[in-house]
This record gives sequence, structure tokens and C-alpha cells, in this order.
Amino acid sequence: MPLHDWTKVPSGLFHDFHQTWSIYLKMALNDGLLPSGLSALVEQRSGPREADVLAVESRADWQDSGGLLTMEKPKTRFVFKTDNDYYTQKANRVVIKHHLGKTVAIIEIVSPGNKDSQSAIRSFVQETVDFLRAGIHVLVIDLFPPTIRDPNGLHQLIWDEMYEEPLDAIDSDDRVLASFQASDSCIAYVDTVTVGDELPSMPLFIVDDLHVKVPLACTYQSSWLACSKEVQRLVTSDRQ
Repeated sequence: MPLHDWTKVPSGLFHDFHQTWSIYLKMALNDGLLPSGLSALVEQRSGPREADVLAVESRADWQDSGGLLTMEKPKTRFVFKTDNDYYTQKANRVVIKHHLGKTVAIIEIVSPGNKDSQSAIRSFVQETVDFLRAGIHVLVIDLFPPTIRDPNGLHQLIWDEMYEEPLDAIDSDDRVLASFQASDSCIAYVDTVTVGDELPSMPLFIVDDLHVKVPLACTYQSSWLACSKEVQRLVTSDRQ
């Protein structure tokens, strides 16, 4: 299913879609993609600018057995890797643990509110950097075009916060999908899509070089089909 232009509708309608998509992503991950001992959970956040996040959490004794973990190198349009020592910048951090255990990975679906002010975008970037510095892998899904606050994409702002190294520029209409591997030297696997493209599967790292391929296209389609006909009509309308 082609990606729709969600800039046509109020942010509240995308938030409703976002919540549905989070559930379908959670179900897909828990339905055999993740190995035994790992669970995907939707965690609600407080405040209108804080989107729900999908966290992959583990029991203390989880084993990387079963599931569809792979060491195959992800194939994305861009791969960014720094030679800087990642852990020299790692701050001491208290990791809040769920009753299942430690959070190992996060999926963030960007909402318009995350980009509608300088303070909101700064908060989103800092939170993502905090996750990475705590050793938590992050997949950022941004279905909205760059703004004046992130002209080169959110992935560039996140990278700048950690390393201040230039990345390849993206097109102004591109939507950015960025998977950050929180390893000794952070690696970012970045792909771009535009309205009308089918979403690619993106890697979500679990431990070391092991990752699962997150099925964005089929979960997006299921979420779209779950929308009301009125919402679908508004999103696909030619009216801005």
C-alpha cells in the first residue's frame, strides 16, 4: 500500500492512526518475530506532544533463540557510522525497568507535535539520544516532511547531538526512516520514502549485530484499513 500524505489532516487524526499502527506493530513483533523472552509493549506517554512508543523489553534471563533475528547487514539507502568512541560520551543513566525486565529497543513513530516547535523537537531529539546512550536501540519512523526545524531530517539532528558529523542530504519531500544501532560506535541505517511509495521493512536491533526486520508496509496497511471511511476520505482528498 502506498504511503499517504498525512499533512492534509489535523494532527489528531494522525494520532489516532498512530495508536492503531503501534498496536499492529506490537502484534507483528510478538507473533514470532521476536525470540523467546522478548516482548513488544506499547507505552503511553503524557502530554499532547509525546507520542506513544513501542518498547521491546526482556526478562533478565532471555535467550536469543527462536524468532527471526538475523545478522544479515541491513539494506538501506544510507548507512552512517562514526569512528568516535561512543562510550566516551555515554552519560550515567538510571534505566527504569518494566516488570518484564530491561528495555532493549524502542520504536518511535513521529507525530506532528514532535516537530511543531523548537522545544518539542529538541525534547524528542534529546530523549532519543538518551536512549542510545543508555544502550537502547531506536527505530525512528517519520512520515512527515522536514520542517524549518529539521531541514535535513530528524536523523541529522540526532546525529549532530552525539557527533556533529555531516550526513548525506535528503530531498525536501522525503520522509525519513532511521534505525540506530547503539553499539560501541553508533551506526544509523537510514531510508527515505515519499508519498505514494511503499514502506520498506526496517531493521530493529535487539543485541549486538542481531536485528529483526520490522514489517512496516503490511502493518501500515492493516492500520489504514482499520480507519473509518471518513478519515480515509480526508487523507486521500485533494483538498489541503
